[in-house]
Amino acid sequence: MLRSRFLFFVLLVACSIALSALKAPLLQQAQEKLFTVLSPVFYFSSFCKKSWKEWTYHRMTLRQLETNNRTLVLENQKLKAENQVLHAAEEENHQLRQSLEYRDHSAFELLPASIIGRENSTWWRSIYIDQGSLHGLKIDMPVVTEDGLVGKTSVVTPMMTTVLLITDETCSVASKVEGTSDQGICRGFRIPTGEVELAFLSKLANLQEGQKVYTAGVSGGIFPSGIEIGRVKSFHLRELDAQAIIEPAVDFNNLEHVFVIIGSKQ
Repeated sequence: MLRSRFLFFVLLVACSIALSALKAPLLQQAQEKLFTVLSPVFYFSSFCKKSWKEWTYHRMTLRQLETNNRTLVLENQKLKAENQVLHAAEEENHQLRQSLEYRDHSAFELLPASIIGRENSTWWRSIYIDQGSLHGLKIDMPVVTEDGLVGKTSVVTPMMTTVLLITDETCSVASKVEGTSDQGICRGFRIPTGEVELAFLSKLANLQEGQKVYTAGVSGGIFPSGIEIGRVKSFHLRELDAQAIIEPAVDFNNLEHVFVIIGSKQ
């Protein structure tokens, strides 16, 4: 091994001495021939080096683009989530402001309550609120929102109360139609649909779609007069009376807060 290296070194020195001994024209010719032979090698080496750099650069660029894209996607998702939260908070604040304005301008003494649950099997029949007898609630107190009538209290415990909705068939409300002398009874259907019927109307009644229906406030009744129940959706004549289908003013699907009427303002 050492002998081979020594011979290579001696050969290299001999070539150097021989080249240095050549005259300038001969040396130039030898260099030109050597460069002519080696130029493809240099060119190929340079091409490979350049291609490798470009490939490495593009690969790094693609990785960077993928990383940036993932970052932007995550930031976009985060902004959308934050926007939804802010929108929900804004909606809730708007609803609370409306509720407070309604309470302040109401002729009744209202106790605010939040809905804490309802049974899926009785979605259109009852809800549970976070106020009870310790807060002054009793059975058969009207429950409302700023939009209209919700129902009445039915089962009262110290800290929680069940509210029977007007969409339940056992919750009957004496009602009147705006702009007319027509009166009847609003109640839910046996199989709740989210709507109520206004039954026992005179066959001479001629209700129109969109007319508002209010509580009649009969003597000795539970509900005071003038609370909106909903709007007429359709009107039908029956054998003995007439019937109207009423779309409730309250959106029971998105109900979160209610008021219990516990008295009238003095």
